[in-house]
Amino acid sequence: MDVDASTTSPVSRGLSAQAQAERQRALAAMLRQPLLTADGRSDVEDFTLVRRHSTWLAEWFSKHCQWTLHVRSEMARLRKNPGDLDDTTRPLLDSKGQPFTRRRYAVLCLALAVLEKSERQTVLQRIADDIAAEFASEPALASQGILFDLTVREHRRDLVEVIKYLIGLNVLTRVDGDEQQFVSSQQQDVLYNINSNLLTAMLNVRRGPSTIKVDSTDERIRAMVDETFPDTEDGRHRRLRTRLFRRLLDDPIIYYASLEEDERTYLVTQRPSIVREIENASGLIQEARKEGLAMIDPEDVMTDVRMPSEGTDGHVTLLIAEYLANSLRNGSAKPVALVMLGQYADSLILQFGKHWRKDVSEPGAAGVLLQESLGRLEMLRLIDWNRQNATVTPLPAIARYALGPVQENPLLLKDDQLPLWPKGDLS
Repeated sequence: MDVDASTTSPVSRGLSAQAQAERQRALAAMLRQPLLTADGRSDVEDFTLVRRHSTWLAEWFSKHCQWTLHVRSEMARLRKNPGDLDDTTRPLLDSKGQPFTRRRYAVLCLALAVLEKSERQTVLQRIADDIAAEFASEPALASQGILFDLTVREHRRDLVEVIKYLIGLNVLTRVDGDEQQFVSSQQQDVLYNINSNLLTAMLNVRRGPSTIKVDSTDERIRAMVDETFPDTEDGRHRRLRTRLFRRLLDDPIIYYASLEEDERTYLVTQRPSIVREIENASGLIQEARKEGLAMIDPEDVMTDVRMPSEGTDGHVTLLIAEYLANSLRNGSAKPVALVMLGQYADSLILQFGKHWRKDVSEPGAAGVLLQESLGRLEMLRLIDWNRQNATVTPLPAIARYALGPVQENPLLLKDDQLPLWPKGDLS
């Protein structure tokens, strides 16, 4: 039986609002960090809320995203599959904010494998030796150009970045030693405790990899996370709705042009109900445009990648964004050659280099700055970066970084009045 909110007491309404706020924070915490621990230094309050509202969270994730949430006394694990398995724009970042390389991903997978065979404690040198042995026993890695040699400093650094990632998840706890000494000379060892429960929770698949008999890596990945829906009208709608929920929670922007026709049709017709459910559960706010839909995080609690605003990197990224936005505003949605952007980056160093960090004057610095800026813009769905053709295409939402008049608030407009993404709106 529904209860008229006007007839409930202020205390009841207050408790209801508090419960909703707690659920929103708990849901945001699981989206931001799908593996939460009770002893995480920055996760204790969030973990407490997740445990308090675990039943509601599990039901919501299961109903709308087909994701499973397991909450125990020491951890909470959200097993979430992405809405787009072909998305390569959201890599794992290292301690310096740089994307993991193929070798680092391979080292991470093998590190988990060797840790699973370890006792409650282990040392860095043993982990390194076991990983090197796994590489030696798997010639397919070498045939793909993925090598691991402990005599090479860069390879040791790759291992240490993987270890730091596992420490951040509390899978490993450093007891004694310093990884940097291992990178420098491989002389000093490091002792770790292994949290076997968290280690086991790392794997997120629906089928065990060893049970899959296919040759293609892409086929193997899809088989590991394959989901079946009934071959009925209702089943097809559930599949579409699930994928759209996942993408709206995971991705900063969805462009209608990037969707299949059936997805686009479903989103256009069902957008009010989907958005209302996400806004109520997460606290995100929609920004609807003719080109697509963005879910804005007003509290900045779920945002993992941000547009930098300070320092050399921030200035360069904003200037590159403005350059591409002005190109789009001037009526050109055509790809921009990477060579042209490189020349623009060179000109920026000549113009602003004296105000930036000293290493921008070194040979090749402009290329590095450009690559990092484009990587950030790509993760934010502001550009399409075609590495094979060495071109960059500005996407509609980058128009907010062009200089120009601010347009009216789209949230005050009806669907048939929605504007394009604004020009000059830097909010």
